[in-house]
Amino acid sequence: MMELGNYKHIFFIGIGGIGMSAIARYFNARGIKVSGYDKTRTTLTDTLVSEGMNIVFEDSVSLLSSDIDLVVFTPAVSKDHLQLNYLKDKGLTIFKRAQILGHISKNSYTVAVAGTHGKTTTSAFVAHMLKSNGIDISAFLGGILTGYETNYFLGSDKVVVVEADEYDRSFLQLTPTIASINAMDADHLDIYGDQKTFTTSFYDFIMNTIDGGTLLIKHGLIEQFTSDQQNSINQKLNVMTFGFDQEADLSIILHTNTEQGVTDFDIACSAKLNKRCITDFTSGLPGMHNVSNATVAIAVGILLGLDDDQLKEGISSFQGVKRRFEKIVEGEITYIDDYAHHPEEIKSVCRAIRSNYPQKSILAIFQPHLYSRTRDFVDGFAETLDGFDKVLLMDIYPARELPIDGVTSKIILDKMKSDNVSISQEDEILYEIAKKDYDLILTIGAGNIDTLVSKIKHILN
Repeated sequence: MMELGNYKHIFFIGIGGIGMSAIARYFNARGIKVSGYDKTRTTLTDTLVSEGMNIVFEDSVSLLSSDIDLVVFTPAVSKDHLQLNYLKDKGLTIFKRAQILGHISKNSYTVAVAGTHGKTTTSAFVAHMLKSNGIDISAFLGGILTGYETNYFLGSDKVVVVEADEYDRSFLQLTPTIASINAMDADHLDIYGDQKTFTTSFYDFIMNTIDGGTLLIKHGLIEQFTSDQQNSINQKLNVMTFGFDQEADLSIILHTNTEQGVTDFDIACSAKLNKRCITDFTSGLPGMHNVSNATVAIAVGILLGLDDDQLKEGISSFQGVKRRFEKIVEGEITYIDDYAHHPEEIKSVCRAIRSNYPQKSILAIFQPHLYSRTRDFVDGFAETLDGFDKVLLMDIYPARELPIDGVTSKIILDKMKSDNVSISQEDEILYEIAKKDYDLILTIGAGNIDTLVSKIKHILN
C-alpha cells in the first residue's frame, strides 16, 4: 500500500466526480487533510464539505493552500487548468486518479471490475456481497450504493474492490488478483480510435493480473482476442466464464419472474468450481444484464470462500446503485432514472422495462453525453431509442469536449424511424410530463440530466 504518512494535505482537482470523491473520502477518513476544486457545486460536493473537506469552485491560484503536498486530478480536467499547472510548476507530486488507485491497491487482494457496461453495478454487487458477509474490504465505486448511501468503503486494504475504468486507459494502473469483464463494446473512440485498439487495451488490463490470478469474463467475449492473446491469457490465469450459455463455467439458469421486478435464477458451475450447483437466487434488480452482473459477485464470493446461504443472502439483500434503473416514483405513473449513455446500455434498460412493465407506454428523455460519442454511435442511439413510445432529446452534454461541427442531437432525430420524437428544452420536458399522457417516464444519460429528477418527481407526486 502507498505510504500515507508521507503526505499531509492532498488536493483533488475534479473532487466532485463520483470516482474522485470516493478516493477523497477514503483519505479524509484516514485522517489526512483533503481539499479540492470542482467547477460545479452539487449534492455530492456538499456532502464532502460536511465531512470536513474544503472545496473551491473557482479555478484561481489565490484559493490554493500553501501546505498542499500531493495533487490528484481527473483526466477529464482541461490541460490549461490554472491550479493544476501552477501546482505542477511548483514541483509537487501529481497523480492521475487511476495512479492513486493503483498505489492504494498494489499490495492488496484486488478485485477489479471492468467492462464497457455494468461495471458500476457489478463492482457494487461485489462490494456488498463481501461486506455484508463480514469480509473486511476497502472499495472505490462509480456510484452511490442504495442502503449504504456511499461510494466507498474503508477497510484494512487487505481486500480492495475497484471499478476499473477503461477511459484514458486508467485501468492499466491496476494489478488485479481477480479481473472481471462484462462487455467490450467500443466506446471512448476519441481515445482509442477503433475497436481493435480498444480490445487490445482490455487484453493489457487482463495481463496486468497477477500470475495465477483469476479472469472472470462473460461467455463468448474471450473470442474477441487473437489466438496468441488467448493462449497468453490461459497460460497466465485461471479463466472462468459466466453467462446464460450452458458451456459457461458459471451458467445462469433463469426462471420466470415470480413477481414484478424480482428475478429468480440458479447457478450451475463447471468442473473448475467442482460442479457446484446453487439454486434459488433472488434478485430485486430487473433485467437479464443485472443477473449477469450478480453472477460476477457470486463468483467472487465463491473464490473468497462464502457458502451457499451467504451467496444467496448477498444477492437478495443488494438494493442497487443510485441512477442505475432507480425507481423514483412507483404508482399510477412509474418514473425510472438511469445513467445509460451508450446504445447497448439503453437497449438493456429498454429490454428490462418492456419485460417488467409490458403494458405501459413509455416516455423517454435522453441527454446524449459527449459530441464524439454521439457522432460515433448515432446509428445505435437512433435504433435503440426507437424502442420507446415517445422520445424527448435534450442537447448534447459536452463534459470535457468542445463542439464538433455538425454534431447535435438532431443527427439522432434524423436517423430515427419514429415520428414521436423531438428536441426539447427543460421547460418543454416538464410541460410534457405534466400532461401525464404516459404510464412510465424514463430519464437516461450521464450528464446533468439528473438535475431534472426532483422536478419530475414533484410533478408526478
